[in-house]
Amino acid sequence: VEDGVIVGTTVKVEPNSFLCTQKEYGDFLLELEIKADPGLNSGVQVRSHCFDHETTYAWGNSQINIPAGRVHGYQIEVDHRPERLWSGGVYEEGRRGWLFDLSKNKTGGAAFKFGEWNHYRIVCQGGSIKTWINGVPAADLVDTETLTGFIGLQVHGAKDEGLQVRFRNIRLQDLGRHEWKPMWDGRTFNGAHLIGKGDWKITDGVIHATHAKDEREFGHLVTDQVFSDFTVRLKYKAVKGNSGLYFRIGESGFSGVSGFQAEIDAEKDAGGLYETNGRAWVSQPAAADGKKWFRPQEWNTMTVAAHGKRITVVVNGYQSAELLNDPGRTEGRFALQVHGGQDVEVYFKDLEILE
Repeated sequence: VEDGVIVGTTVKVEPNSFLCTQKEYGDFLLELEIKADPGLNSGVQVRSHCFDHETTYAWGNSQINIPAGRVHGYQIEVDHRPERLWSGGVYEEGRRGWLFDLSKNKTGGAAFKFGEWNHYRIVCQGGSIKTWINGVPAADLVDTETLTGFIGLQVHGAKDEGLQVRFRNIRLQDLGRHEWKPMWDGRTFNGAHLIGKGDWKITDGVIHATHAKDEREFGHLVTDQVFSDFTVRLKYKAVKGNSGLYFRIGESGFSGVSGFQAEIDAEKDAGGLYETNGRAWVSQPAAADGKKWFRPQEWNTMTVAAHGKRITVVVNGYQSAELLNDPGRTEGRFALQVHGGQDVEVYFKDLEILE
């Protein structure tokens, strides 16, 4: 610390290092000023972790091994490359890499002043991480993989010795934390009702739904409650046939419901967005992309966040669909589907909502 400024200095051939809070934070507003020497990359870790043992993270169809002592988590970038201007973007240190670069936000990227003091504003609330650089909006990420963790200041590893990054006027407002809560009791269908055809059973906290090909009528398990803005997640295993997690639906139309469907299928399109009795496919993933995140015949984790006109779907840590200003329905019920005219077998468990 020099004159009220935290100073981090590179050491030749040394890896990244971090000055971390002892306390973990969930939701918060963080403001600080940062000045980095030209050529030195740095960042601010949020909701991050470091364990004294090796851990693993299942990401799509791959697994990331995180060594003992390795800091990992969201990092708000301090970029050293004038040719790309990604300061204020969100990079996930030690895990998935870039989650929100600024390639589509040139104004935000241009707000950073190389070699000068820059004001950072970082707001984490539930599944939302937003940043501003010198008052200009930069990143706006929706991701719920990690909801709590420490805050850390980074000195990035560098070839040159003696490069410095400085931090001052650090202010933090703790806003508590969001937590996942069960959407159902895991034993009964209380709070929901069945419409259409199909067989629905619950065993050991798992919903098992089947449907016969010779039956044309669809089947749905529909919540009694109506929702507007939310973030929900579940685990599913599609054995055969087509299914979906419906949201913001009404009970109308030829299939029994009308509204958004986050796609569940035994073979393809996992995490795409389809509007039943409306626009049909609104966001259909490319086959090559779907193979990155979908695990056939295994349990998959799907998260759907719908807030206002913004909708984001994540499957096994990959963002599979995003609508930023969608004109569709803004409230309705949830439903689980078994498709008509198909042999369907699908399992659901761990239905949760982020409160």
